[in-house]
Amino acid sequence: MAQQARPAGAKVRKRNHAYMGTLIAVACTMVAASGCSSDKSADPKQAPSATAASKTPSGKPVDAEEAAKANALATYTSYWREMGRSYAKGGAEETALKDYAAGSALVGANTGMANMRKAGQSTVGEVTVKNPTVTQIDLDRKVPNVRLSSCLDVSRWKVIDRDTKKPVVLPSDRLTRYVVASVVERWPEGWRVVRDTPQEKPC
Repeated sequence: MAQQARPAGAKVRKRNHAYMGTLIAVACTMVAASGCSSDKSADPKQAPSATAASKTPSGKPVDAEEAAKANALATYTSYWREMGRSYAKGGAEETALKDYAAGSALVGANTGMANMRKAGQSTVGEVTVKNPTVTQIDLDRKVPNVRLSSCLDVSRWKVIDRDTKKPVVLPSDRLTRYVVASVVERWPEGWRVVRDTPQEKPC
């Protein structure tokens, strides 16, 4: 997670930073998997596939940028669905996280899950990404990418003790809804979320 400037809410940000580290790990904070704006899109059946996203209802090819946007958003949705499942299980071995994450996003997720296992913790509940918006698209580079901005809502996502199943006490002044900037790249294997950067701005 990016370091923040000192003054005013420094203590609050510091406590919130620790909370984010517990929930997700390192620079990749857990952002939610609800696709285009509501919890309903967390249903994998509702997430558009790469094939479906590349065509119009009539079957005609769509503009390359529009297809890239649709594929990036679909990947982002699936990524957070699998992140939620992975954290609940304590590891990504039984999920499809590697199909949607790579680079620092995957490293951060695995580190976060390892830290939670060591602490004897797990997660329950839902994480929601609201209003994911494409802020930039670059298809001319060697590795094409799409940048997204969204609002992460972790208010219903809880950290629990794996043995007792009781909630872990977290800072009461932590942010539970905040802006996240993400990067999704087109790899040979398909689109992958490679970076998620919490901005520590409420939304």
